[in-house]
Amino acid sequence: MDQIFRQYQSYLSFEQNLSAHSVDAYTRDVLRYLNYLKRIGVPSPEKASAKHVSRLIRLLSEMGLSSSTVARNISAIRGFYRFLNGENITDVDPTQNIDRPKTARHLPSVLTYDEIKKIFSVPNTRTALGIRNRAMLETLYASGLRISELLNLEQAHVYFDQQVIRVFGKGRKERLIPISVPALKWIRRYQNEVRPSLDKKGKSQGVLFLSVRGTAMSRMGFWKILNACLKEAGIRKEIHPHTFRHSFATHLLENGADLRAVQEMLGHADISTTQIYTHLDRKFLQEEYKTFHPRA
Repeated sequence: MDQIFRQYQSYLSFEQNLSAHSVDAYTRDVLRYLNYLKRIGVPSPEKASAKHVSRLIRLLSEMGLSSSTVARNISAIRGFYRFLNGENITDVDPTQNIDRPKTARHLPSVLTYDEIKKIFSVPNTRTALGIRNRAMLETLYASGLRISELLNLEQAHVYFDQQVIRVFGKGRKERLIPISVPALKWIRRYQNEVRPSLDKKGKSQGVLFLSVRGTAMSRMGFWKILNACLKEAGIRKEIHPHTFRHSFATHLLENGADLRAVQEMLGHADISTTQIYTHLDRKFLQEEYKTFHPRA
């Protein structure tokens, strides 16, 4: 079983292309399940039944775990059995008829367009770092990127003529996202006036937005910048890492953009809701973006 478990970890990393954080979470959940089976006298996963899985899920709920965490445990166990089935280790799957618990949906905080403009006005663009900060904020709102996608964006993946950026999201899934002309102007100004001085030691490895050390900016570094902008702009809402992303999507939809186009731009990975949107024509996405984004 130890060998099978190591194979499963490799499967998550190299075949499913999950992040290190996701691999750690799923393997921890599966390990908990295997230890639970051992404690109750079930010798191997193929000997487990739906009753055993249900008991574990009930136990986790009774321990006070949130519904989203319990749902992730079910997903992890179900994925483990799919792996075992695919490797012909077993043909049983006791998770087949077990439903995920309903998770509470919290409405995300969203910035108004006026608040976005207030934030944009904060960086002092007479300074090098002010130009960089303005370029990052413009890019974030113009594209709906996740923070990790913004900080990993490479210079070579900004296509000025086509007005798109190339992004590798969760699971290294690639997508092309339209980006506004104002954002591209700030990126170009940053590249010409600021980035060369930040990359003096050549440590950037092609990443677009750099820290003062010349390396890719950390999440904490970015949020310090954003929080300072929020404070100076007088915005007291609860802001979290996805707020600009939620605002991007909300403003497009409020102005009449097609839901399918917005989901494609965001790169949603849930196959059950977005599979039908994965082959949309790029020209259609471009037109939707230009028509409905406030800064397009």
